[in-house]
Amino acid sequence: MSSLPPNVHVSTHPCLLAKLSQLRSKTTSARDVKTLIHEISLLLGSEALAKAMTTAPGPQAETPLGFTYETTTATPGNISLIPILRSGLGMVEAIQTILPQPVPVHHLGLFRDPITLAPVEYYNNLPNHLVSPTQETASDLAIILDPIIATGGTCAAAIQTLIEWGAKRVIVLSMLGAAEGVKKVAEEWPEGTEIWLAGVDQELTKGGMLKPGLGDVGDRLFLTIGK
Repeated sequence: MSSLPPNVHVSTHPCLLAKLSQLRSKTTSARDVKTLIHEISLLLGSEALAKAMTTAPGPQAETPLGFTYETTTATPGNISLIPILRSGLGMVEAIQTILPQPVPVHHLGLFRDPITLAPVEYYNNLPNHLVSPTQETASDLAIILDPIIATGGTCAAAIQTLIEWGAKRVIVLSMLGAAEGVKKVAEEWPEGTEIWLAGVDQELTKGGMLKPGLGDVGDRLFLTIGK
């Protein structure tokens, strides 16, 4: 993986890699697909947020035995989750579980044109996304949740949308990426973006799918294969 840009991180966690292998199998049921995506997201998100967040002392509190202690807070506190519809929805609960406080979830809907493979945005519920990028509501840390990076066009477009919104930093969490697509995403905003992956495939099919890949994660999650 040494040829990947420095803002790309590929996990070497043994449990995560074993779960990714299970997720690849066509015999894995929809229920197990959902569970595996949740579990991989927990492991991957833990690695990414350990690097992206720091701790700060909080106010004094009291234990059940009456002893006082100094609480710990995690920073930054202004975080948003940005799942890319549909498949990113499968990663939301895991990252919500890791974070110590509830955070906003803002959805982006993007799809690849089947002919050009270029990204098309069809839904955007970022607050005040049509006003100045200096808007106070923009997040200090925006976490994009998208299980697959194929050509990289969709994820790069999402990063550009978050830049325009005014996000200060971006983390991309993905199950799997194609090497060239990952490089494209990494180059979109290298000084402000970190990409965390469970694995990398080297090839894409002519239809823009990863090889060997995971198939269409959205279809596998929502039982819409063959629609």
